Amino acid sequence: MFTPTTRTVAWLCLILAITSTLSACATYHDLPLDEGHGAGSVAQLGAPTAAMSLPVLATHRFDPSDGLDATEVAMLAVANSPSLRLKRDELGIARAQAFAAGLLPDPQLAVSTDIPRQSAVGLSNAYSLGLSEDISALLTRSSRKAAARSQAEQVNLDLLWEEWQTVAQARLLFDQVLNLRAQHDALDAEQQALAQVDRAITAALQAGNLTYDGASVGLNAVADVRTRLADNAIATHQADSELHLLLGLAADAPLQLSGTAYAPTPTAQQLQTALHHLPQRRPDLLALQAGYQSQQEKLRGAILAQFPALTLGFNSARDTSAVYTNGFSIGITLPLFDRNRGNIAIERATRQQLHDDYAARLQQTRSDLQRISSDLTTLDGQIIQLDTHAHQLDQARDAAGRAWLAGTLDWPTWLAIRGNALAADLQLLALKQERARQSIALEALLGNTDLINTSSVPRQATTR
Repeated sequence: MFTPTTRTVAWLCLILAITSTLSACATYHDLPLDEGHGAGSVAQLGAPTAAMSLPVLATHRFDPSDGLDATEVAMLAVANSPSLRLKRDELGIARAQAFAAGLLPDPQLAVSTDIPRQSAVGLSNAYSLGLSEDISALLTRSSRKAAARSQAEQVNLDLLWEEWQTVAQARLLFDQVLNLRAQHDALDAEQQALAQVDRAITAALQAGNLTYDGASVGLNAVADVRTRLADNAIATHQADSELHLLLGLAADAPLQLSGTAYAPTPTAQQLQTALHHLPQRRPDLLALQAGYQSQQEKLRGAILAQFPALTLGFNSARDTSAVYTNGFSIGITLPLFDRNRGNIAIERATRQQLHDDYAARLQQTRSDLQRISSDLTTLDGQIIQLDTHAHQLDQARDAAGRAWLAGTLDWPTWLAIRGNALAADLQLLALKQERARQSIALEALLGNTDLINTSSVPRQATTR
């Protein structure tokens, strides 16, 4: 029967002591799933300014008691957007991976015993204790750590870029909701103005003083306004729903907006400065640079891993004749066939792909900036011309209304003048919304005008 010797017990106790001292025990905690209702009101949400990544958000006073302006909407979106919450979870995973990459491999302990099948003088139970360590893993540790750190930095910069895009989306939705409300007011005023014509046409048809052919102009005008109002309501529902989701609000939560739409007007000098420093400021470009650096380290690690894998160990043993021995062992992989050539080829090809991806992204960005800048110049000219034209048609509509009430103008002509004025007003609102969309997109591509005159290094992404 095997009886542990005093030396064996001492070894085991030492091993257990070292293991219990160095190992940290993780405990399990349950995390129930959320029901996904969203916040019931803006008051339930928070927007800590100190944690905001953009200076314009970090310096803005957040006070939802009088309604949310464009900047406060952007602050809430950055702090509470469900999609950004997922991005922050990805950052947590990347940081955990960076932590794991720096950990040393655990040594391997081997314990064995041999028990003689016969009892004889001088025989005893044999045992062997061995402790070994993978030395080759230490050679690639620095590359793994550097690659993981760059990967975590890439995820952080991707999160910062996503925050910038969320700010742009919040500003755009804010402008879209206000614009749709302005369209609704114009259409509602038109519907009320046409109500008296609608009543007159209905009375004339019932009295037989007007045929349906003659009434078609008036009936179509009324029906057209009603259709436009219905379309406007659907578009408003869509924009309002997207804004609620972006802010982390429940679909039926009240949302009061105040102030004017966001209208960035960077100067030509600011645009040129931002464009010149684009590779040093845009988080997505910096993220690609960090990803490329991570891949450089992965390729370096793969090249280091082509050297033979080495395992070094020490052991202590006693045979059945009670002879004690101490020794060491070396294990080495013979680099005859693999030599890690496959992984080296994969990492080198991946590096080339990231290299070309960065060049393509930068070229596409410069092309988009040039196109949007030209579009804004065209839109500004259109808005000036259409604003003058719409003002003239509004004056003609007011004059035609007075003439119709005085009986000096027939109602089909009056309806035609009103229809032209309404079309110009709605077209002007649509142009202004397109102009806002393009200008917000331009600012987002440049990296926000509020950052143009600050440090070229972006801040850390917002964390909660």
